[in-house]
Amino acid sequence: MVRRYLFTSESVTEGHPDKICDQISDSILDEFLRQDADSRVAVESMATTGLVIVAGEVTSRGKIDVQKVVRSIINEIGYDKPDYGFDGNTCSILSSLHEQSADISMGVNSGQNKEQGAGDQGLMFGYATNETPELMPLPISMAHQLSMKLSQVRKRKEMSWIWPDGKSQVSIVYEDCKPKRIDTIVISTQHSPEVTLSQVREDVINKVIKPVCHNWIDHNTKFLVNPTGRFVIGGPPGDTGLTGRKIIADTYGGMGRHGGGAFSGKDPSKVDRSGCYMARYVAKNVVAAGLADKCEVQIAYAIGISEPVSIMVDTFGSGKIEEDVIEERIKKSFDMRPAGIINTLDLKKPIYRKTAAYGHFGRVEPSFTWENIDKVSSLLG
Repeated sequence: MVRRYLFTSESVTEGHPDKICDQISDSILDEFLRQDADSRVAVESMATTGLVIVAGEVTSRGKIDVQKVVRSIINEIGYDKPDYGFDGNTCSILSSLHEQSADISMGVNSGQNKEQGAGDQGLMFGYATNETPELMPLPISMAHQLSMKLSQVRKRKEMSWIWPDGKSQVSIVYEDCKPKRIDTIVISTQHSPEVTLSQVREDVINKVIKPVCHNWIDHNTKFLVNPTGRFVIGGPPGDTGLTGRKIIADTYGGMGRHGGGAFSGKDPSKVDRSGCYMARYVAKNVVAAGLADKCEVQIAYAIGISEPVSIMVDTFGSGKIEEDVIEERIKKSFDMRPAGIINTLDLKKPIYRKTAAYGHFGRVEPSFTWENIDKVSSLLG
């Protein structure tokens, strides 16, 4: 009997309050890395009506103007006038940054007789599947493309009534674990008070949904656009934003597991981030090599210790060879020590602002080195 089910994933635009905070945190990280590639950064941000708070731990030779960075990002996103209820030119900004704990840095720093250790204990997952060209699950891939399209038409002024905050959600019909069609698309977009709901729905369906999803929609696909009927108050005035609150949208949309650690604002010594990037790199190469139709990789670390405490591979029954054989090939092909990850993926560069909206995985960007499939021949052994 063929198993039929629905799987749903969501994404948010760069103007969503949580994503504003992710972009602020990663932009601050980038500025420190630009001045000092060895910077240790763990920065959190919060945004609410008329106020942004930046706090965290930084050890760096770099010096940055936090106010300038924050205002620049908010304005770039599109909150650049009072009409939105949040304005990068006039909002208050509070900053409290201090040095990393000496107890933590002692375990992380490398020395003459000591390798760089993991910045914390924890477990990280990476995932890949051959159901899309980018080897990502279709639901999150479609959701991100819709959110990106919403921002694109806003910035190009193709739909002048669109404001920065927005969300998308896509429900895919699967049969026998293969995606068949889109059942439901939900779009909620912030808008000017003058526009009618009928125009919002017509424009979003014709200028956002259909251009992105045309290959997967049919006459039975349901479109739910601004289902509450009105979305004028948005951004930080509508919902306080926090760094790291969209970890499922940042990764695989709920398909595959998650270790719980957020990414934004963290330098690559934090395996919460770099370990997940490496796990994606490994899983993607396994699938690209044809060793499995889908693959999940778990890596776990202890603070201050360089070698992972465990590595696990799950191909969900889709493997072409035994999983323990895949694991052995992975161990021979990838250096999963923190310093090895940083060197392999070239992670000490100011590349992180781009990751902070529309997902960290499945994107064709030169700096997204964890998306490379250059280990295929090694895995085929």
